[in-house]
Amino acid sequence: MQEMNSPEITRLAKALLAVQRELSPASKDATNPFTRSRYATLNSVMEACREALLTHGIWLTQLPVPAPPELGPGHIGLLTKLTHAESGQWQGSLTVVPLPKADPQGMGSAITYARRYALTAMLGMITEDDDGEGARAGTQTSTRREQPPRTATEPRPAQRSRTRATRSQAGEKSGPPDATDPLPSLEGVAYQRVTAQDGRPCIVATGNTQPRREILSGAGFRWDARRGLWWKYDDAA
Repeated sequence: MQEMNSPEITRLAKALLAVQRELSPASKDATNPFTRSRYATLNSVMEACREALLTHGIWLTQLPVPAPPELGPGHIGLLTKLTHAESGQWQGSLTVVPLPKADPQGMGSAITYARRYALTAMLGMITEDDDGEGARAGTQTSTRREQPPRTATEPRPAQRSRTRATRSQAGEKSGPPDATDPLPSLEGVAYQRVTAQDGRPCIVATGNTQPRREILSGAGFRWDARRGLWWKYDDAA
């Protein structure tokens, strides 16, 4: 079994204890359009912990590594390691996630996703709504600092997303006309274009999709059981 810490971690533990005293909650600075829930991006997590780690001499590394072969293809591993710079004591964690797609964009998305989850788990970090206090007071105010541009990992709404819904009675389909449009016209099914956080455009199919699963699958859509929706990359974009 792979070792996940150095033989002695006393000085590392003391430094990490000081880090945890200073950690700020990571702000939920993005919205997932699939679940309509807010989450903290990797930039938000790093902003919440970077200064405390540097102040107390903790070197953070996160390295992509091969996934255990028994899991089969379609997975990637991430080794997160916290090293006490002065003593060399260290502690590590291996995170394995499935690849959403076997291409560079899918790999980048999976690595970024794993990075923020592994780091928050190792440091015991929590997240908070950036407008939580204002919502409880009946106002929408934010007290967090302005964030730098996000490194994307999970889908977020496109600035100009378009919804396509089938109106069978009128024989119409919403959205701009396109003679080469590959989206099947299905009663009760709506299409929405969103932008994944890896920067690639996606199409989400929602509504009465289950009776049409064979048609959607044939059109290139994939079923996401956790979110309860069909999606595919918008290769025509």
